[in-house]
Parts: sequence; C-alpha cells; structure tokens
Amino acid sequence: KKKKPKLLNKFDRTIKAELDAAEKLRKKGRVEEALRAFEALVNQYPQSPRAKYGKAQSEDDLAEKMRSNEMLQQAINTYDEVVSLPNVPSDLIKLSLKREADRQQFLGRMRGSLVTLQKLVQLFPSDTSFKNDLGVGYLLIGDNNNAKKVYEEVLSLAPNDGFAKVHYGFILKAENKIAESIPYLQEGLESGDPGTDDGRFYFHLGDALQRMGDKEAYKWYELGYQRGHFASVWQRSLYNVKGLKAQPWWTARETGYTELVKSLEKNWKLIRDEGLAVMDKKRSLFLPEDENLREKGDWSQFTLWQQGRKNENACKSVPKTCALLERFPEATGCRRGQIKYSIMHPGTHVWPHTGPTNCRLRMHLGLVIPKEGCRIRCAQENR
Repeated sequence: KKKKPKLLNKFDRTIKAELDAAEKLRKKGRVEEALRAFEALVNQYPQSPRAKYGKAQSEDDLAEKMRSNEMLQQAINTYDEVVSLPNVPSDLIKLSLKREADRQQFLGRMRGSLVTLQKLVQLFPSDTSFKNDLGVGYLLIGDNNNAKKVYEEVLSLAPNDGFAKVHYGFILKAENKIAESIPYLQEGLESGDPGTDDGRFYFHLGDALQRMGDKEAYKWYELGYQRGHFASVWQRSLYNVKGLKAQPWWTARETGYTELVKSLEKNWKLIRDEGLAVMDKKRSLFLPEDENLREKGDWSQFTLWQQGRKNENACKSVPKTCALLERFPEATGCRRGQIKYSIMHPGTHVWPHTGPTNCRLRMHLGLVIPKEGCRIRCAQENR
C-alpha cells in the first residue's frame, strides 16, 4: 500500500482542526474562502508549514479558476516559502517543490523549474523519481547531455527503472545510436512503469527497429495505435485532431484547394527557374535535411515559410514564387507546415517516416524529375 504522506509537524498537529477546516473549503471548491482561511492561519501561525502549503494550493486553484498567470506565480513563490520554514516534514518538502517545478514548467519557466528539481535531488539523493524528473527538465531545455548523465546515474542505482530506460533510449536514438537505443526503449515500454506509456517511445522504438530492418517495428506501431497514441499504424503523428479524414494520397479536388494546386501547376516553370537560379553551393542557400531522415545520399532544402512565418531573406532570392504563394494564406499561414524547395541527388533514400501532425496535407510539385528511377511510397502504395 502507498503510504499516506505525513504533512504535519509537531506544531501543526496542535492546530490540526483549524487546518482541516480550511482544507475542507478547498476540497469543496470554495477556493476564495479557502485562501482567506489559509491566509488567516499563516498570519496567526507564521511558523506553520502546513498552513503555508494550504495557502499555496489555494492560490494554485484560484490561478486555474481565474486563468491568471500572475496568481500562479504567487502560488509558485508560496510553494518555495514552505521549504524555508523550520521543521518542515520531508513529505511536505517533496510535494511543495515537485508542484513548484511543475507549475514553473507550465508557465514556460524551464530554467527556474530546473533549479527547483536540482534542489529536490540534492535534498533527497536516494529518491530516483526526482532524478527522473530532473532528466525530463534537462530534455525540456534541449540539454540532452546532462539528461543522459542523470539517467545513467538512475540506471546505476536502479537498473530496472522503466522510466529511466525509455528516456535513456530516447536520447540514444536522438544521437543516432539506433541499435543501442532499442533494448532501452523496448525494456522500458515492457516494464509498464508510470510515464512509459507515451507515443514518443512507441514511435522511436518502431522507427529504430525499422532502420535496423527488423519487422518487429510494426508490432510496436500496432501497439501504439491500440493504446490510442497513433491515428493508425501508418499515421504515427503525435499531435492529432480527431475525426480528420486520413488517406495516403489525395486528388486536388479532394483537398478543397484546387485553386492553389492549379496556380502552382500553371506556374511551375517560373517556380523551377527561380529555384534553379539559387542552386548555388557557394551561397549556401540550400541546407542539408536536418531531421535525420536520410539513410543515404544527398538531400537539401531551401525554406521559404516555416510554421506560418515568412523567411524574408529567402524570398528576396525567389521573389516571383513568393509573390505567387502569398495569394494563398491557407498555405503560408499553416503553423504546422513549411513551404520549401527540396533537392534529392541520385541514389538518395529516405527512411519511412511520418509527419508530426494530421492537421496538414503535404503537396509535392515536381520541378526537375528524371523519367525513370524515382519513386515515393505512402503507406503501402508506391508512385
């Protein structure tokens, strides 16, 4: 059985009835009254950690009710004050700092959250769950190196920790250590530990197996689909809107964007000529594909719009193409997409992959295409 956390110190046990009365108001959703009650207790008993924690929770609840970031920051400050009081029970320190870190992350204060998590790890070095949270904190700011060290430490203390395993495997996969990542991702998912049943881990395990030529990949994709992480075995995007039609190939009419398609097709030579004019290696306008999707060959891209934002410098090089595209805000304003020129040299092969979301359709307009030897597969159909 999970032990109930001990939140009262010796002094707080003497005012338990008053604390319970204030907490009852909070539990009933009478947030403003609860906050007033806890504030009165904090004023009367400034040395009471439980009263201070109740005040922080009430501010937290009120911030959610009011949708107020200012009130949430106040709650974060109060959670932090709990820990600085004398004789605070260790369970209360853990709850206060954990919630403080969580709320800091919610506000996008990632580095502040990291400091809070580091404090937790220093105070409770044998608790691997805090180390696991710290690893996630590093990942959220893109510091994979420190995250990796944290998970190596966790796995040296607890070799069967499934949460640490999936995250460690995830980092190895990001480092392109494909074969090494597989056992960590697989054993972590098989552990069933809290926090392991996440679409990202099914996605990366399947992708790693696929790149190693292992047919087990689709077993994990299927499992990810069954668990509700993917729209289908083929559509493994992780940011999905339910109910959108899914099919591998679309006609112009089916998309509802026939005017856009016709305009691009009609002006394909103009688009091609401007693209060819900027294919100058010395000017470095085309950059290598950077999502680790290439198995072999040379694939580079020249981006005009990214996540709904225009690349002004790029458009100076292909002004007619950009002027044409600006007539279609449904394309230029797509926050989940890009508009780009893409070059693949002969012999290039791209790993099977899936886009990040089902909220967009990807259109390809061929500009310089050999008559033979090029093909693209979507789901199980080659064209």
